Amino acid sequence: MPARICCGSGFWNIQFNSLLNHKFTRRTQGVAFADDLILAIRCETASEVEKFSNKELSKIATWSKYSKIRFNEEKTKVLVISRRKRNELKEIKMCLQNETLEQVITLKYLGII
Repeated sequence: MPARICCGSGFWNIQFNSLLNHKFTRRTQGVAFADDLILAIRCETASEVEKFSNKELSKIATWSKYSKIRFNEEKTKVLVISRRKRNELKEIKMCLQNETLEQVITLKYLGII
């Protein structure tokens, strides 16, 4: 089992800031609090969401590899917010570090559901 290294909050903020300064597409907004990151991606169709999300997740995976940081895919979720009815929404396949992310209908973030 590889050793896990923990860094202090100051170092983490410096490290994480480089990710937030990445050039995301104009459709994407990255929001971070402590060690949590939300990518909000606005698109018109499910296929656009899938295309642009995977493009942005690829950038994050590259940053992660370069920074020697690994995201926990089990804790990483996909939440689709749409004006369409839930039963009309298509399952969207998004991958991070070659792992398919789970799509959920509710999400707890900073203690809020």
